[in-house]
Amino acid sequence: MIEIGAQVDLSYPPDRVWLALTDRKLLGRWFAEADVVEGVADRLLLHTAELPGFEANVEVEVTERQDPALLVLACDEAGRLSELTCAVTATSQGCRLEVREVTTHGAWSADQHDPREQQLRQALTVRLPAILDWLAFQQVDLRGGGGMTAELPLIGALGTSGRTRRRRRTLVALVAGVALLAGTAAWITLPPESKPTATPASTAAPSPSVTAGVTPAAPTVSRSTRPSRSTASATTRPSRTPSATPPSPPASAAPPPPPAPAVVARYETDSSRLFGYTGEVVVDNPGGVAVADWAVVVTLGEGTTVDDVDGADWRQDGRSITFTGAPVAAGGSRTVSFDVRDSRPKAREPESCTIGGQPCAGL
Repeated sequence: MIEIGAQVDLSYPPDRVWLALTDRKLLGRWFAEADVVEGVADRLLLHTAELPGFEANVEVEVTERQDPALLVLACDEAGRLSELTCAVTATSQGCRLEVREVTTHGAWSADQHDPREQQLRQALTVRLPAILDWLAFQQVDLRGGGGMTAELPLIGALGTSGRTRRRRRTLVALVAGVALLAGTAAWITLPPESKPTATPASTAAPSPSVTAGVTPAAPTVSRSTRPSRSTASATTRPSRTPSATPPSPPASAAPPPPPAPAVVARYETDSSRLFGYTGEVVVDNPGGVAVADWAVVVTLGEGTTVDDVDGADWRQDGRSITFTGAPVAAGGSRTVSFDVRDSRPKAREPESCTIGGQPCAGL
């Protein structure tokens, strides 16, 4: 038995999500087009042959249905059998949709499993919310006339007959993973150049001559062969021989500039959804060594919530979301995408995005 699955938290009531699951015309907009199998009740043919992870069209039949909470389908993909379960659970902010498919006869190949699961995740986190946004928009009257802003599509119950449409592939543009090299940030803060401290000459008392690199002894009269200094020479100015002045440090002795940041990041927004947007952060490592410790902090606007995150671990503190993840290889990159529910009519991006305290490019 091989299993794939995904789940998503949605800001919509269970009834609306159930409609998107069970109406074949809506199903064709976010997953795959469906045709009724003539003469068999509750059986559909999903046109999935050209989708990633699928080798043929899938014939599905409803085996259990509990409106609006549970839908179980028996699936047949060119002799490979599986069971698909869709569970809808109400939450405080809407509902949670969990989809799970388990093989009952045959198995997916190694080249099928991951693309199939990725296709399911993209459908649930990107295309399905877009359709739910569209359905919600039909109930918003922007003209003040009491009617809909657009006409709803004709919606039939699951299993009703309809004209067979020519098969076409359902593709929805996803957020472009633009892994642009942000470049090395060029900021260099040069510390002030070291300067030797000049000790002013004292005219009130004699000062023994001090040569560079020699610690002066106690102020006693020298008994060496060098001429001694008596107290009568108190007014004599100190020697200004070159040996008494420390040599100026060479220009090359200045401290090296601080190293460039190990990783940089770039942010992009896909604002094609009606009541939210999808944000994407590409973390680049232009250096020659893998970087294991990195963190991207995104600050959301008022009235926004995160629905789903892909490509990183995350934690939330108020409106700040911190993303962390696996090491970024030298010269490599990592992409983090997240869905945001946004009630603001014009705002379509976070308030800020930083990595290692430095702002992300593109925001």
